[in-house]
Amino acid sequence: MPFADLKTGARLFYEERGQGDKLLLLHGLLGTARRHFARVMDWLEADYHLYGLTLRGYGQSTPKPRDFPPRFYHRDADDVLAFMDAVGIERAHILGYSDGGETALVAAGQQPERFLSVAAIGAVGVFDPSIRPRVQSMYPGSWISDEEKAEHGIPDADAFVLGWIRSFSHYLDLGGGVSLDTAPKIACPVLLMLGDGDTLNPAAFARTYLERVRDGRLEVFADCGHPVHEQKWDEFTRVYGAFLNRT
Repeated sequence: MPFADLKTGARLFYEERGQGDKLLLLHGLLGTARRHFARVMDWLEADYHLYGLTLRGYGQSTPKPRDFPPRFYHRDADDVLAFMDAVGIERAHILGYSDGGETALVAAGQQPERFLSVAAIGAVGVFDPSIRPRVQSMYPGSWISDEEKAEHGIPDADAFVLGWIRSFSHYLDLGGGVSLDTAPKIACPVLLMLGDGDTLNPAAFARTYLERVRDGRLEVFADCGHPVHEQKWDEFTRVYGAFLNRT
């Protein structure tokens, strides 16, 4: 699988498969395209030209170690847009999961003319301070497996998690609007997919974000947590497949 050297200083590993309209996939925290989207890529490759990105610092992508500066979603979005430049993608669909979903919303707001559709799983675009205790509950990092530490080159799980918490808290300190200000710029259809048991991404936050979007829709999956595409596969493929067909 190839690498792309970007003008942002990142070197991203990616999987390229399929044919048709181009579609970018962005994984979440502690993921890679393979780890979070293997089944999705198998499903979509017959109809779409897929680019499964591994974001900087994760998996085989560099620089390492993965860190979390203030506004890290915006840094990742800059990488995504630079990736599109590097491999010659003028316009594409984009699907992000969790942190990758927030990054997808930021990227679409920064360069809206480059996206055919935007979809996010477990991402909402805006938070408020009520979520701070849930964010802080991510510490300590004992929930990170030895396999994940090895795959991503994480020497200290607690430090890794603290870095994410501090940077996420920075967004909260700024008002919580990760990509809220640029939401009105997005011209293409937007789909947010949430599980009704996703404690980090309440549906109310998604509705606040979608009020700013020209063509936005929220789909809430019953009896489901954060990874909608894993826990509700049949419903996910129905909803996202219909969304792509519409666009």
